[in-house]
Amino acid sequence: MLRPHSSRPSLLLPHTLPLNLYKTVGLLRSRTITYPATTAAMSTVSTRKEAVSTQDLLPVQHGVRALVPRVIGFKPCDIVCEKHDAKANSHSSEPSSYCEVAVAIFLHLTVAKRLEKFKTTIFTQMSMLAIKHGAINLGQGFPNFDGPEFVKEAAIEAIKSGKNQYARGYGVPDLNSAIVARFQKDTGLVVDPEKEVTVTSGCTEAIAATMLGLINPGDEVILFAPFYDSYEATLSMAGANVKCITLRPPDFSVPLEELKSTISKNTRAILINTPHNPTGKMFTREELNTIASLCIENDVLVFTDEVYDKLSFEMDHISMASLPGMYDRTITMNSLGKTFSLTGWKIGWAIAPPHLTWGVRQAHSFLTFATSTPMQYAAAVALRAPESYYEELRRDYSAKKAILVEGLKAVGFKVYPSSGTYFVVVDHTPFGLENDVAFCEYLIKEVGVVAIPTSVFYLNPEDGKNLVRFTFCKDEGTLRRAVERMKEKLSRR
Repeated sequence: MLRPHSSRPSLLLPHTLPLNLYKTVGLLRSRTITYPATTAAMSTVSTRKEAVSTQDLLPVQHGVRALVPRVIGFKPCDIVCEKHDAKANSHSSEPSSYCEVAVAIFLHLTVAKRLEKFKTTIFTQMSMLAIKHGAINLGQGFPNFDGPEFVKEAAIEAIKSGKNQYARGYGVPDLNSAIVARFQKDTGLVVDPEKEVTVTSGCTEAIAATMLGLINPGDEVILFAPFYDSYEATLSMAGANVKCITLRPPDFSVPLEELKSTISKNTRAILINTPHNPTGKMFTREELNTIASLCIENDVLVFTDEVYDKLSFEMDHISMASLPGMYDRTITMNSLGKTFSLTGWKIGWAIAPPHLTWGVRQAHSFLTFATSTPMQYAAAVALRAPESYYEELRRDYSAKKAILVEGLKAVGFKVYPSSGTYFVVVDHTPFGLENDVAFCEYLIKEVGVVAIPTSVFYLNPEDGKNLVRFTFCKDEGTLRRAVERMKEKLSRR
């Protein structure tokens, strides 16, 4: 039934069934809602002046219909359920004060269709659960140790010296030059710091600026699943037609024949992440050469996310732009955070030929315009670090990786090879939980360790239901404690 909430109308829902917000919002793509309600229970009007019309009754699955008030200015606390009625009366701004049903309906009423299917990121959700249950967070990929002192000191010096106003939109000259010098060392390519480098607020913004600046509605873009969740979201904002090719265990190799049959003259771009999050796979030279040939043959762009390029353990990283004929059709995206353990600084960049850089910069100008000025000056110092820094970085992460991988094997997981990044993917099925989400929830609440369910990285979640991702970007003591918790509390079923 409807009843007043202060001077605004509200919707009272019977709270008789548990309802997962993720599942609800996922169903909202079809503009339907799946909460328990009946027409009879939702047929009276309180503060609304107009009568309820049949147009106010939206179809709900299983033949149930429910009233959704079409009132501008509704807030989640205006849509309440019996279970949370007392809390909702306070009009609290805290998300916990109203139920998932209310939030789902609120999203249905307010969120753009192109974003309805996307939820709060799984990383945020798992990190919040880690805090709530006191779990060791081996889920989200941020280090629990700090970046190098010489880089932090450079940031402090930049702030003290007055470098605190807006930076030039596409990057302070010193950082652009440092990016170019690093890129030349890594790839042998010489690029123009003024015309071919755009500094962004992290690689995630570089991804968004690339998609929005170079993809038109209806353009076809190929992704390799599993993929970083930002890819699909930003492609949805751009109105792209996403095609997906799944990389499967144990080695997550590219199914080249499937790729050949998928790519066509209608394909605008392919997005590659190497080293690959979440699997740790590194694209081989054979795979990259084949992709390059197909892109040249079909006049396809390549967007490459290479934020883990310095975390390659068992083979050398190969940048797609360095392959013959590929620089002119490639946007190479990277960032400072992973390599220097400074993920909160959000310093990223995109390198591309001028005709592609123009589109990236146009989008960037209206996304963030400019990135933190003092941090850019510090990033320039970081990128001029000697090679010994990168060698020590790989040695340190190799040791951390060994602790986690050997520990996971001892616990009973099937551990898949990881050649790069600071992630490792495992098969959780020996422990008897129905899917990856159920396993990760159990792991947090009962064991006290956080992992990430990989099904969120697939267009078809079923493809990832047997896999979870752990990270080893933590100090060795934390990794050992997590392993010991799993040895003590996890048992095969």
